[in-house]
Amino acid sequence: MPPSDPAISADIDTRSAPQIRLTLRDEAATLRLGEDLAFALKPGMLVALSGDLGAGKSTLARALIRTLAGDPALEVPSPTYTLVQPYETRLPVTHADLYRIGAPDEIDELGLDEALEAGVVLAEWPERAPDLLTRADLSIRLEPQAAGGRIAVFGGSEAAVVAVNRTLAIRDFLAAARRGHGTRRAFTGDASSRRYETVTTGTETVVLMDSPRRPDGPPIRDGLPYSRIAHLAEDVVPFVAIASALTEQGFAAPEVLSADLDAGLLLIEHLGGETLLDAEGRPVPDRYEAAALCLAAFNQVAWPHTIPVAPDVTYEVPAYDRRALHIETELLTDWYVPRMRGAPLSDDDRARYHGVWNRLFDQLDAAETSIVLRDFHSPNVIWRDEAEGHRRIGIIDFQDALIGPSAYDLASLAQDARVDVSAELEARLVSAYLAARRKASPDFDETGFRRAYAIMAAQRNSKILGIFVRLLERDGKPQYLRHIPRIKGYLKRTLTHPDLGELAALYDQFGVFDEDAASLEVQP
Repeated sequence: MPPSDPAISADIDTRSAPQIRLTLRDEAATLRLGEDLAFALKPGMLVALSGDLGAGKSTLARALIRTLAGDPALEVPSPTYTLVQPYETRLPVTHADLYRIGAPDEIDELGLDEALEAGVVLAEWPERAPDLLTRADLSIRLEPQAAGGRIAVFGGSEAAVVAVNRTLAIRDFLAAARRGHGTRRAFTGDASSRRYETVTTGTETVVLMDSPRRPDGPPIRDGLPYSRIAHLAEDVVPFVAIASALTEQGFAAPEVLSADLDAGLLLIEHLGGETLLDAEGRPVPDRYEAAALCLAAFNQVAWPHTIPVAPDVTYEVPAYDRRALHIETELLTDWYVPRMRGAPLSDDDRARYHGVWNRLFDQLDAAETSIVLRDFHSPNVIWRDEAEGHRRIGIIDFQDALIGPSAYDLASLAQDARVDVSAELEARLVSAYLAARRKASPDFDETGFRRAYAIMAAQRNSKILGIFVRLLERDGKPQYLRHIPRIKGYLKRTLTHPDLGELAALYDQFGVFDEDAASLEVQP
């Protein structure tokens, strides 16, 4: 999808070697291109930037680096005399100018290979080192035009050109939404493949969700990927549907301002930057309690199972069925336990594990159901102090929502995976929730809810232990390992419930709570 910015035109040819040609009509278009390219780069990419003196290489590089830094005023001098200039940005980037290189073998002294291990290398005048130009993942040549402006010609690996095409398509999407000149900046990410940006036009800032349609991994059972079995969103339709349902019932979810369902692009309202935590990252008890009370109101709504999204498009909210519940618990035995023990479980042990969970899930058959937001915890709950009532709680992550046991989301909040919630605060949140439910419905089944709460808390924490190890081993994201001691603590706390005795004994046998410092060490 070529960009529709009137200052930029493009021709994209992927019939042989992938290539993109852009016409940049003025310097502002070159600066926007540099901003856009910052979102196409991946760690380990070597970018070759060619063009004669005055072609605009430094202008493009400066815009790109400033975007990675999130600082439009960052000093980015040309490295003509220093030869290389590293920047500790969101994605570390090393800016190199090879104009003064006397011989190609001098490249070895610049440390570019080491820089590629940590981030990106942006090399001007790559012709001075032909081998470097050959190795480039992405090549960009700028050619000034006699009538003004310049041409940018892109080549390189298919993956790099596809990434460039995607970021240009996003600029086109912004233009169609009357935000084509908006400033793009990286925004908070998560453990999924979704990506977020902020887009600021004048005084208004909105959020871009970049979520192209794709399953989560290869087929693992019955020809289906994990995402299909666990009912994870594979496109943006569920987000649009659930957002609509939430706002219709008066809850504070982001308004969807513009959508391209096929491309997997959304522009949504920015609900703010305050969370349930204080400046030191600790839970603010009153905010957590307000979130629990919001859930109490939320779980009293008779939510629709079928939601209209667009003409001829409806969304059927999936059920949190046995297959989804089981596949999530198996993350513990597929990833976490083998990492801890250094060997997989036997087939007999896996069968016992499945049987214990199946008996627990039997007890959920009579549990109250509601929409389950699935990730209702501190990173995904916005505190809106200026709002009133339940609208003080902004809800931003719900594309994986299901119809299932209502107790799940309270367990997600009261045993927050990202921050320590004490047993005392957890008890306060559960008590506040139950009091609100009893007040609204005197016949509310508190005993059944507490049982479902314990089962779903154990299920969720078991799943998360597996996910955090999978993020390390499959996705190369070790940063989540630091949360594992907390999750184990929540799980120990939960397994004291009398209905979970059989599961507690099995977890002890499997070594779930054994010391994990060595087994979870990141291997070189």
